[in-house]
Amino acid sequence: MKIVNKRQLTDNGRTPALRGLRSDALKALEAALEAVDPKRAVLDKLHLSGDWIGVGSKHVHLNDAGKVIVVGGGKAGGPMAEGVEEALGDRVTAGSVNVLRGTESSFRLKRIRLNPASHPIPDEEGVRGVRDMIGLVSALGADDVVICLISGGGSALMPLPSEGVTLGDIQGITAGLLKAGATIGELNSVRKHLSAFKGGQLARACRPARVVSLILSDVVGDPIDTIASGPSAPDPTTFADAVNVLKKYGLFGHLSEGVRGHLAGGMEGSVAETPKADDPLFRDVHNVVVASNLAAAERAAAMAGDLGYNSLLLTTHLEGEARHAGVFLSGLARGVQVNGHPLKLPACLVLGGETTVAVKGDGVGGRNQELALSASMSVGGLTCVIAVLGTDGIDGPTDAAGALADGATTARALEKGLSPGAFLERNDSYSFFKALGDNILTGPTGTNVNDLTLILCGLNRDE
Repeated sequence: MKIVNKRQLTDNGRTPALRGLRSDALKALEAALEAVDPKRAVLDKLHLSGDWIGVGSKHVHLNDAGKVIVVGGGKAGGPMAEGVEEALGDRVTAGSVNVLRGTESSFRLKRIRLNPASHPIPDEEGVRGVRDMIGLVSALGADDVVICLISGGGSALMPLPSEGVTLGDIQGITAGLLKAGATIGELNSVRKHLSAFKGGQLARACRPARVVSLILSDVVGDPIDTIASGPSAPDPTTFADAVNVLKKYGLFGHLSEGVRGHLAGGMEGSVAETPKADDPLFRDVHNVVVASNLAAAERAAAMAGDLGYNSLLLTTHLEGEARHAGVFLSGLARGVQVNGHPLKLPACLVLGGETTVAVKGDGVGGRNQELALSASMSVGGLTCVIAVLGTDGIDGPTDAAGALADGATTARALEKGLSPGAFLERNDSYSFFKALGDNILTGPTGTNVNDLTLILCGLNRDE
């Protein structure tokens, strides 16, 4: 989990002080990524002792005749599957896990099959993979155990349309909600009610087998019902919630007759709701979060401390419109640099979470790059660096994980004839940072625990 253009990003600093801050920010980000390595996270939680599987504080007995089936999906599905096979060995009977297309051949597995699928817009291969999972779990008995591997991106990677709903319907609705800037909770409340798999419906399909879900959280606050749309978790949302989201973003009037009929059936009670917290099926379901944004943020803050900074993890709940959050970040940087609050120099503030972008322009970008672009516009002249990273290595429809800005970013841009405000207005943050060579490049990292933002401020000197 390395930043492949680290040398270039460091050298782009206009002064020795800025180059030092850039280098340290990148070291802290790499340390954060290592802290949430999915395979390591699984091995830290999952243990086999005789006929018992231990998962954190939970223990599940394995009968001699019982099967162990592994299913699930998400951007971290491959390394998580490796962790399960290493922990349980030949006790794994079979498995099927959907992963990001292009990563399926990167892992060595004996019993678990990896199925390539598309993200963020689902595809037919994803549907086939989910049907394969349902086939593996639908005939199990009470002696069997299903291990579900769930990570960010799983909602798109594990599609299974409800009766009357097509994959094309889900693709169009997903694209529309993403473009409108819907929150992950809003998006998932809709996806759960157009799916035969999400919102606890995988757990329902596994009955009467026992279920253990290992979850890598990519959602602020780690709500297990929202991560990958909670296939093994009780769903607190309803058909009415889904309809309200679609109306809020102006999409309800554009739905197909099949989707309208399905939602109407849910509202009237002729289509079954997703299972709720009082459903007895969840008595044999154990959901365990194995890694989260908090772990990554804590490691980044610790590394900054090791590098000599006064370090503070400010929050793991950074949300809202990216361009507005960028103004907030620049205010934090200015407060540290000018007033020494909330930390004395040299200082590092760490923030985790996930912002959104309501796309109005025709540019190319992602929430992390837009956040960095917005922040850069108000820190001109400061000896500070703002580094923003998507831990999955993918920021929007680009090859960048995020971007790095500093107190000289605006000046460098203007010298090249680039107007930061114009790029922000077009939602073209990728093109802006590409022109400066300040996109952060990692490739798919194999993990996914939201986003990280680091604000590093140094002493006002260039020597």
